[in-house]
Formats: sequence, structure tokens, C-alpha cells
Amino acid sequence: MRNRNLSLVLLAFGVVTAQGQTDSTVRINEIQVIGSHNSYHAGLAPSERKWLGQKNPKAMRALDYRHASLTEQLNGGVRQIEIDIYSDAKGGRYAHPAIDAFVKQAGLPPDPDFDPQHVMDKPGFKVMHVQDIDERSNCQPFTSCLSEVRAWSKAHPQHVPLFILVETKENSLPASVGFNAVQPEPFTPAVFDALDKEILSVFPREEIVLPDQVLGTYATLDEAVHHNNWPTLAEARGKVVFLLDQRKVGPAYLDGHPSLRGRVLFTNAAPGSPDAAFTEENDASAQAIDALVRQGYLVRTRSDSDTEQARNNDTSRRDEVLPSGAQMISTDYPASEPATSGYVVTLTEKEAVRCNPVVKASGCVDQQLETVR
Repeated sequence: MRNRNLSLVLLAFGVVTAQGQTDSTVRINEIQVIGSHNSYHAGLAPSERKWLGQKNPKAMRALDYRHASLTEQLNGGVRQIEIDIYSDAKGGRYAHPAIDAFVKQAGLPPDPDFDPQHVMDKPGFKVMHVQDIDERSNCQPFTSCLSEVRAWSKAHPQHVPLFILVETKENSLPASVGFNAVQPEPFTPAVFDALDKEILSVFPREEIVLPDQVLGTYATLDEAVHHNNWPTLAEARGKVVFLLDQRKVGPAYLDGHPSLRGRVLFTNAAPGSPDAAFTEENDASAQAIDALVRQGYLVRTRSDSDTEQARNNDTSRRDEVLPSGAQMISTDYPASEPATSGYVVTLTEKEAVRCNPVVKASGCVDQQLETVR
């Protein structure tokens, strides 16, 4: 028994040593993870679903998915999440979605209250997909979502960095919806200052991979990533990386912060621009993605959208991007949430992360990165 215990200790030590060697050589742009799209999305309630299905079957078809809690997704191996946010500086702007009145007018049974704690009455960034129509979220407000992620991170301190994609929502609904929907607040430089402040109220800077860390002594982020100045896993385990989804708001976020100096999120930048470190290529070919990854950029792409691939178990897009170098492959159907058709997007049975297929670091071993417990 004594010899057996000693063998187990030595085996565990060997695993830790091997991981340490991997961590010291593999950088965070040299891995690949699966992400979930609209990770907060709780789906429509029954009467909401029936009403929208009658009014706009196409929209209902695209919205017909839901996710488990962020905690459950992270437990299942998701390592990139996406959270949509609306600015609500005074509070109450989104507290009374129009779909509640539409359901009542249609004579349908009332759905469960989407905001029983009246969180929507308070100031702060709110999490939802479409104002007035699709407002149900598994976490609310934004700081609550971040707190849930941080709690999971603290309970799993050896995780590879978690990528948190933040989509800023500020568009009006088209007149074709047939009612006057709530007008979102624009994302100005001041609103982005408030966003950084909210993030830092949950995650201290030392728990975030920041643009300044990647920038280092280089003149621009673009130059830094071309010199592969991303941190190693040894420097990034237990941390998060914040990414800004909408390219159009990049100039407002950059205002007063060239190359994102002092900022928290990485912009979705056009490759070659001074702030370019991360870029979304949701519909790009594997060849185009690979070319960007070889230049040092972090790339997020999608394997499915609007529930279409999942309905027919169409794996063509999934099978194209999984071998690509995209560090983040986002889906509505990660391993823990397969579609009824069998459609699912996963790396392997046990690994939450694997070595990047295109820029695999020397000495990188999938099994030494992170397994799903």
C-alpha cells in the first residue's frame, strides 16, 4: 500500500511537471476552445413563443434555442462565452417589454415574470438579446453574469483563460415590427468608461489578460501580436480575456486610448490597424482564418447560426472550421447541449481545450492543457 501511494504521488507530480513545461511554452493564441453563442440566452417563455411563432415564424425559428446557466456551460467544457449588453444608465428602460402586452392582447396565458427581483429597474448594463421581444436571460444584470463566471473561475483556478465576448447592443428595431420599440442608449466613450468600471468592479486587473500586457513595449497591438507577444498559459491560467464584439464601436472605445492603452477589452479590429489583436471572422473560410492566425491574431468564428445547421444535422460548416486555426469556435450546441438532431460541436470527449491545429506550439500536448472534470 505504501509503495502504491508513493507511485500515485510520483504520477501526480509527473503530470504537474509536464503541465508546467507545456504552460511555459504555449501562448494563449496557440490553443483552440469551443464557445457558446449568446451564452446567457434563456429562450422565450411558452406564450411568448406561441405569439412570436404566429406573428413571425422566421424570427421564432432563429430564436428557438436556449442555454443552461453559465456555470453549467463552463462545467461542460465551454471556454468562450458571449454576453449581449444594453446600456441603462438610469434604470427602468427595459423593465416593461412590449411582448408582455402582446401576449395579453392575444389572450394567451401569462408567462412567468421575466424580472421577479426588479433588477431591470436599477441602473447598470442589462443582458438580453432583443429589446421588447427577447429579454429573458439566465443572469441579470451584466455584473451578475460576471460574478457567476468569477465564482466558477475561483473554484477552478487552473483553467485556461476564459474568453468573454461582449456584444454592445444599440440598434433600433425596424418599423416593420409594427410598434414603437424602446430606443437603446448609444455606446459613447463615456459609456465605455462605465463599462470598464463595471467589469473591474467584479474582476480585478490582475485576473484579466489586458491589452497593455500584450502591448508591452511595442508601439501598437498589431506589432505586438505579429511578434507573438501574447502571454503564455503559465501567465494566463485562472484569468479571463474580454473581447468587444461590434467592430463599429471600436473608434468610441479607442477614444483617448490609442492601441487600447489603459482599456479592458480587446476590440474586434480590422487586421493591420493599430488596435488589431482580435478579429471576428464568423463566416470566413478556413483558409482566410488560418492566414490571420498565422499572423498572430486571435480569431473567433461560428460553426452554426439561427438554428439552421442543427435542424438537419448539417455539419459542413462545423467540419470546415474545427481543423482551422480559429482559437474560438462558437456554437449554440456545445457538448453539454446537443441538438435533438444529434448536431453538436466539440473538440474531444474529455478535453476542454486543445493545441491549435495551425499554430501548434512545440511540445504542446492536448491532455496537458485542461480536461473536463
